[in-house]
Amino acid sequence: MSDARDRLRQYLEQRREMGESEFVLDSLSVEDALKVLTTGGTPPAAPAAPSPSAPGAGAPRAAPSEPPRASRTEGVTEDWKSIVSAPDAPRAKASAPDLPVATPVDLASAQSLADVAKAISVCKACSLSATAINHVPGEGNPESKFVIVGEAPGATEDELGRPFVGKSGDLLTKILEAIGFKREDVFICNVLKHRPPGNRNPTPDEVVACAPFLLRQLDILKPKVILALGNFAAQTLLDTDVGITKLRGVEHTYHGIPLVATFHPAALLRNPNFKRPAWEDVQLARRIFDRA
Repeated sequence: MSDARDRLRQYLEQRREMGESEFVLDSLSVEDALKVLTTGGTPPAAPAAPSPSAPGAGAPRAAPSEPPRASRTEGVTEDWKSIVSAPDAPRAKASAPDLPVATPVDLASAQSLADVAKAISVCKACSLSATAINHVPGEGNPESKFVIVGEAPGATEDELGRPFVGKSGDLLTKILEAIGFKREDVFICNVLKHRPPGNRNPTPDEVVACAPFLLRQLDILKPKVILALGNFAAQTLLDTDVGITKLRGVEHTYHGIPLVATFHPAALLRNPNFKRPAWEDVQLARRIFDRA
């Protein structure tokens, strides 16, 4: 039973990583199902099914579609240069509107990344600073024009005050090396600058509170391309609720800056089938960088 619950939990986490909130089993949402698995509680009662004659009755809803599948590869330390990308897909461009701003810290006077980091260290706009060990503003080359944006710090990042230094960070380093970058060549940061307790998903108010710091960092860096890793990074910068499987594979724009969205390295560790599409995405980001 324990193994079955673990497998189901892993499956639900993968569906959530892909931006899906619906779960057709017993009419549970992904979040409700995860709560039941975690706490052992009773699932919420499902709404009564409409009768065949009731308005809106019809054929059962189809399950969410799967992302394009590639041949499964074992392990996470493979040479990414050996993966052959598929032919380029047509690039669709979309502009992102301004994000909401809600922070008590004056960022207008922040003229450097160090100034932004200092502002982050004293920010109390949400409750995360009270539970985190360290703030994690980001790190890398301040002159870099290739910027990577993730979701939020994890446990290791919180302990060290650095982004992407756990297993996901090791994989990200290998991905960067495969497209000709060292880690110190780029700038890496997250939407959230403090770790959410238990690595839970960011809440909307936390994203609103932290977003101004990210926006100021991007304004200072003036990147040639942004690589957004995972749902929250892509959805925050593009101001959308569309899932990562639909956002990936094409070129977007964030205030005139090319943006490529792809799966978070943590998703690649959970599901090797995501590796090939992610490889195609990072190659696209590198081509855009070289073109610029």
